[in-house]
Amino acid sequence: MKQYNLGIEATLEIIGGKWKALIICLLMSGAKRTSELQRNIQGISQKVLIQQLRELERDGLVKRFVYQQMPPKVEYSLTEYGVTANKIVDVMCSWGKENIRIRQEQGEEVVLLEEFQEL
Repeated sequence: MKQYNLGIEATLEIIGGKWKALIICLLMSGAKRTSELQRNIQGISQKVLIQQLRELERDGLVKRFVYQQMPPKVEYSLTEYGVTANKIVDVMCSWGKENIRIRQEQGEEVVLLEEFQEL
C-alpha cells in the first residue's frame, strides 16, 4: 500500500519534475503532435518527452491517439481528468510571473519570453 504524508506528495509524483507541467500547459490549447511539443519546450529531448508523455498517459492525464496512416501520425491530448490539472498549472504560472516581477524590481536581469510572444 502506497502512503503519503502530505497530499502534495501525490501531486508531485504525477506532475512534478521539469517537464510535465509544461506539457500539460501546452496540451490545454488542444491536441499536439510530438514534434509540436518538442518545438515548444526548449531543451527537452525526444526520448525524455516521450517518456514524460507515457508517464502522464499511465497516470490518466494524457491520452494518445494513433492515426492509421502512412507515415504514422500520433497526437496527444488531455483527458477529462488531465484538464483538472489546469488549476494547478495556472497557479504555478501566476506565481512564476510574480516571482519574475519581484526579481526584476530587485535589479536582477531576468526576462519572461512569453511576454514577447504574446505581442
